[in-house]
Order: sequence, then structure tokens, then C-alpha cells
Amino acid sequence: MSTTRSDRSNHRGSSVDRPLLPDITMRQLEYLVAIDDAPTWAVAAERVGVSPSALSQGLAELERRIGVDLFENVGRRRVLRATARPVLDHARQVVTLTTDLTRWSTRLRDGTSGSVRLGMVDVAAVVHFPDVLRSFRSERGDVDLLLSVAPSRALLDDVARGGLDLAVCVEPPEPLPGIDTVALLSETLVVYAPPTTVIGHPSTWGPWVLFPSDSHTRRAVEQRLVEVGARVDIAAESHQPDVLREMVQLGLGWTVLPRTQGETAQADLVVGDRLLERKLVLARRSRSVHDPAADDLAARLRRRPQPA
Repeated sequence: MSTTRSDRSNHRGSSVDRPLLPDITMRQLEYLVAIDDAPTWAVAAERVGVSPSALSQGLAELERRIGVDLFENVGRRRVLRATARPVLDHARQVVTLTTDLTRWSTRLRDGTSGSVRLGMVDVAAVVHFPDVLRSFRSERGDVDLLLSVAPSRALLDDVARGGLDLAVCVEPPEPLPGIDTVALLSETLVVYAPPTTVIGHPSTWGPWVLFPSDSHTRRAVEQRLVEVGARVDIAAESHQPDVLREMVQLGLGWTVLPRTQGETAQADLVVGDRLLERKLVLARRSRSVHDPAADDLAARLRRRPQPA
């Protein structure tokens, strides 16, 4: 069958429109991620199992192949340029997804169930999902469940970096690239004042002892306090609800906590207004090869009934 001039032109055009891909390797991308994560080049080289000179040569070759300078000299140190961020983000995503694929294929080849790395904020682990964790451990003895409890931002960073398979955390204020979230439940956040306090107009509330400024909940709380007319004078910060509750008990300030953490038998706090609702979500990497055991745990978390 003959090919017309028009057919040949269209074929050539489709090839020309697609740029030639640089011949970069997975190891070069791994080196770049290691440099960003490690405090020094020597530590980065040790983590990826090569000498510092081999690491430097691999990164120089990566720069040459993509045609972009990734590093600059600051004093006696070589550091990543701000303009290298898109390359670093791409490298991290590729390395993380490839690590997921490797873990999956190893389990399939060896016939093992492996492990599930789960991160949770404290209220999720202690209040909302302990029964899910207990039943999973009991019924899935073939799977090692590794649990980390940390603030939401740290958990989401670990999911993105490949350190966690799943995380139950406070919904981030905006969508994060490379991470999918599914809503699990809503919590009511309430204002709490020191004992004997008379709750008046919001303009009289405070000062405040709240979660740290990088907390997703803190950001939402401050925004809502401003909306209702309260001053946001910060007296102290802590990631620990128990610590915040104790500081209020001592009269150091007011706080805003989920009702499940603010009203306990040990706390004699004055309960104020319901301030806002926050969502807890299940987060995992987008487009990743999913581990069947992680899928099982995710399904159990989603099936947990919404609290009254």
C-alpha cells in the first residue's frame, strides 16, 4: 500500500511535535533525592551506597543530560538551586513510585505479605481507629503493621517521600501534588477556657494556647477566630492536646480542641462555643502500585462508622 505525501507529512509532524527524552537513569534521580534529604554530600553518598566522587559524577552527568544547572556554590558548599525544584519534584515522584513497584514485585515474587506503614495523627490512633488497628493486627498476622504518630504535615511529607503507605490526618488546606485523599470523618472543634471563666463575646476570648503555626488545624482555627471577632494573641504552642489542656487548666490561656480531646474526666475546663468542623482524611500516593495489604487496611479505615 502506497503512502501519500499528506500521510508522510502527518507522520513526520507527530514525531517532531514530541521532544526527544533525555537519557537519564534511575540512579541519577535517586542521587538527586538523596542530596536533598541528607545533611551533607558524604551522608547522601553513604545512603545510596556510592562514594562521594561517584555521587558527584552522577549528578554532573544528570545536569549534562537535561541541559540545566541544578547546583550552585554557596561558600564552600554546593547546594540545589531554587530553579531545580521541578527537577527534584519529578525525581522524587519517579523514585518513590519505582520503590513502590519494587516492594510490590518483591512480595509477589517471594510470596510474602510484607508490611504496611501507617501514619496517624494522635486523635485518630487513640480515639477514632484503635479498634480498626487491633482487628487488623489480629486478623492479618501475615502483615507487619508499622504505626507512626505525628502531626499532619509531617505525615503527608512522609507519604509523598515514600516513607508511609497510608496516613490518617487532618485534611490539608489545598490539594497536594502526588497525593490522593479520601474523607473519613468530621470532628467538631470547641473553644475551651480556664476553670471559673465566664464565656462572653468573642472579643473577650483569649489569650490562646494552640497547635503550632505550621499545623493545618491551627491555620483553620485562627481564620475562624478572626471571622467571629476574636483576637488571636498566642501565649503558648504545643502539638500535644494533653499539654494544651493542662495549660488551660493552669490558667495560661484558652484553647480550641476536638470535643473528644477537650472534654475528659481529668479536665475541669469551661466549655465554650462550637467553633468549626475539621475533616480527617486517608492519604496515599497517587498512581502508585498499591499493596493488597495496604488496600485491605484502607478499606477497613473507610468502613469505620461516622461518630455520633
